[in-house]
Amino acid sequence: MSESIPMDLVGIRVELPTNTPIMLLREKGGDRYLPIWIGTPEATAIALAHDGIQTKRPLTHDLVTSLIEELGATVDGVVVTELRGGTFYADLTVSVGNKTYHISSRPSDAVAIAVRTDAPLFADKDLLDEAGVHIQDHEDEDEIEKFKEFLESVDPTDFEAGS
Repeated sequence: MSESIPMDLVGIRVELPTNTPIMLLREKGGDRYLPIWIGTPEATAIALAHDGIQTKRPLTHDLVTSLIEELGATVDGVVVTELRGGTFYADLTVSVGNKTYHISSRPSDAVAIAVRTDAPLFADKDLLDEAGVHIQDHEDEDEIEKFKEFLESVDPTDFEAGS
């Protein structure tokens, strides 16, 4: 595996016309974005935590976070590791005492937990080189509009290997 690049969670967007949620990660201090198609429940869980909204009852990711904390563990971070067959993969890194565990996870679940625990996000450099989308100046409205048009025109199958 190559080095890991620090990422920020930009937020959740909805691809039109299919109304498919996309989790959007951005390279810290860079111009590459990583769009990852996710399910609606995970999009809701990430968006609520990202916006600091508390639900009356814990969601599944809140429960997992509580279990991690009650067991004396900490979430060290999330690395989106690869894109295989049109599916993104991630590792959730959790430490308990002097032991560290790398738990295979869907990126959306791992990010939903990371947002709740303030854990850092990363993407594998090779993955970001392969699937990252460049935006020169994220403050430039023309570039942002082009990116929005790109999101509206792509399909998750566009990211399948060999496409």
